[in-house]
Amino acid sequence: MAETSAQTPAATAPVVILNAPQLAENIGAVARVMANFGLSELRLVNPRDGWPQERAWASASGADWPLNAAKVFQSVSEAIADLRLVYATTARPRELQLPILTPRRAAADLRQATADGLRTGLLFGGERAGLETADVALCQAVVTIPIDPRFRSLNLAQAVAINGYEWWTFALDAPPPAFRDGAPPADSATLLGFYEHLERELDAAGFFHPPEKTPSMVQNLRSALGRARFTDQEVRTFRGVVTALSRGRGKVLEKLAKKKAGEEAAK
Repeated sequence: MAETSAQTPAATAPVVILNAPQLAENIGAVARVMANFGLSELRLVNPRDGWPQERAWASASGADWPLNAAKVFQSVSEAIADLRLVYATTARPRELQLPILTPRRAAADLRQATADGLRTGLLFGGERAGLETADVALCQAVVTIPIDPRFRSLNLAQAVAINGYEWWTFALDAPPPAFRDGAPPADSATLLGFYEHLERELDAAGFFHPPEKTPSMVQNLRSALGRARFTDQEVRTFRGVVTALSRGRGKVLEKLAKKKAGEEAAK
């Protein structure tokens, strides 16, 4: 039987993002544990069998509201575009140098961020393959559940439940956090625009060499920059820096071309 509480912090709770979920029953089970722990906003990235799926509602056991309001996106970057702090829930990615947090520590961070008025999210991978490194690189930290190494298998709803439980208990028990000074971090869409701008200019300058290493170089750049949690103003400043550098390179190339043309005309 579903129960509600006047203390429910659902209005500021993290968004739950499921990347490439496969089974409707698992999506329904996720909605059920979301409802248990005050998580109400569900986003689906490329669900394998499309959306909506009746079996999800059957598996939710009455926790219909996350499913009724669920939104579907074509990519992780679109699904997190309006969020300012996103944690990826996955095993430790060796390719990226991101902070590794327990669900309890992540809950404390998320509680602080939501108290500061920031939109946050928890990103979960699909049942079979988990999360791609490129998607993890768009997040600010990795949440890894400490479990017995003799049996590491967790299903999707269990992973959401553990993180949801830690969020719920921390949100109810923690004292009001201190006021956060300064501007909030930029949202994911703003950061992605900066990353792509920088990567285009680096590509034009021949930075990505050899070409086959480009994806891993891009992921490392994004994870390093994401840890800084730039504000909107800082992103604008760095984009201005990138633009100035690219224009300067263009002027140098133009001078070299003119010099070469003059030398050839003098022959």
